[in-house]
Amino acid sequence: MHKKFPILESERVRLRQIVDSDLEHVFRGLSHPDIIKYYGISFDSLEATKEQMVWFADLEKNEQGIWWAICSKDNGRFLGAGGLNDLSKENKKAEIGFWLLPENWGKGLMTETMPLIVNYAFDTIGLHRIEGFVETENVNCKKALAKLQFNLEGTMQDCEIKNGDFISIDIYSKIANT
Repeated sequence: MHKKFPILESERVRLRQIVDSDLEHVFRGLSHPDIIKYYGISFDSLEATKEQMVWFADLEKNEQGIWWAICSKDNGRFLGAGGLNDLSKENKKAEIGFWLLPENWGKGLMTETMPLIVNYAFDTIGLHRIEGFVETENVNCKKALAKLQFNLEGTMQDCEIKNGDFISIDIYSKIANT
């Protein structure tokens, strides 16, 4: 039996299941230099982006997480994507992730969208902890997490190589009922 995919809504956004017709939007986002600058995944073709679409579908089926298309509540326009991955039911935690198409930046959409995902994680899935791993240089993302009362736990210095250089990752968390 297939579970019904949860739709989450706020005043301006509707989070819905990512579907095949979102492929071009996902490609536009995950090939855009300003998005992939701090994002761990990028694609150079529609064909390659299909891998990401399969991953979105597998997350639901394999219960490793859940990702939504972030859409305008007014007209259904695709704005970006967000969700949970690396979900551990045993440890009651997951990692939060998100991206918005650049024309939607600076409009407060993430601070409206992320609480929907966080509340779903705590109230419906029953998680205790949500983690955010953010490149130290990604100031905008860190500001959004701070607004949402995620706590900075520390920095993993020079822990990954990106474009031939070591980068540091800041670790944020939000604990249920805090």
